[in-house]
Amino acid sequence: MSFNARGRTTRRAASAAALAALALGTAACGSSGGDPLAASSSSAAAPAPASGAGAGATVVVGSANFPENVLLGSIYSQALKAKGVKVEEKFNIGSREVLYGQLQNGSLTVLPEYNGALLGYLDAKTTAVTTADVNAALAKALPATLGVLDSAAAEDKDSLTVSQETADKYNLKSIADLPAQASSFTIGGPPEFKSRREQQFKDVYGLTFKEWKPTGDTTANAIKDSTVQVGNVFTTDPKIVQLKLVSLADPKNVFGAQNVTPLVNKAGVDATATAALNAVSAKLDTAGLTALMKRVAVDKEDPSTVAKDWLKSNGLG
Repeated sequence: MSFNARGRTTRRAASAAALAALALGTAACGSSGGDPLAASSSSAAAPAPASGAGAGATVVVGSANFPENVLLGSIYSQALKAKGVKVEEKFNIGSREVLYGQLQNGSLTVLPEYNGALLGYLDAKTTAVTTADVNAALAKALPATLGVLDSAAAEDKDSLTVSQETADKYNLKSIADLPAQASSFTIGGPPEFKSRREQQFKDVYGLTFKEWKPTGDTTANAIKDSTVQVGNVFTTDPKIVQLKLVSLADPKNVFGAQNVTPLVNKAGVDATATAALNAVSAKLDTAGLTALMKRVAVDKEDPSTVAKDWLKSNGLG
């Protein structure tokens, strides 16, 4: 298993053997900034668990200190407040090691997480890649005091992305549509992308690209200006909206699940809080989160305002 620059375990092999071969390292970095949820080891020793929360207790919503997680924290916080839950916000905290410990000891009650990355933190040898398998594994890996609620369809993960023009010209909707064109396509991504993914794409999708070009943080722009025809871009990178790019579906799960998922201290959330957070997950998809991130990262709008607008438009505010 390996971690991208945001600290999410997104690079998974098609088999356990391939997974073991992937080295830890950095990869593409999306426009929402560096993710301090980076986890390079299995979970730390558990602090003392929370003692419990009575009716009317304050729910403490935390976040890491990168824009997307702050936005998600604000969405969770305002959704809870809309249902009459007392909420305290503690955003911009730090790394997964710090955040996870605070969930365990009850200093935090709710945290926006990414299910695949959280599982990788708890079990570095996991081979789960689908949302269902990842969440089933999490249910076993988490201590009894913690739990995950419903995962959103929204995922912040690696993708193969093309321009709208390329998608239309070749009728590309999925990575599975690429084999007929790959031999004439140049693919871009972080410097280590070729060594990590070339054989995997051949084995899983039968892809042999004309050329692999290191494009790093400029990958989205390189796709738009046709320097490359396909590239590795995070699915919630606001440049996808800004530059009118298309992230291709990954039906064979080369890139493992990274669903936005509430991680909670069970003692601190009641049925009302649980229902409010699950309602957010039921409405939040990748395209929607990407559009929200454009407002935050590109248009420089306040995350709390963007969160409020989204909740209102979805009948949750």
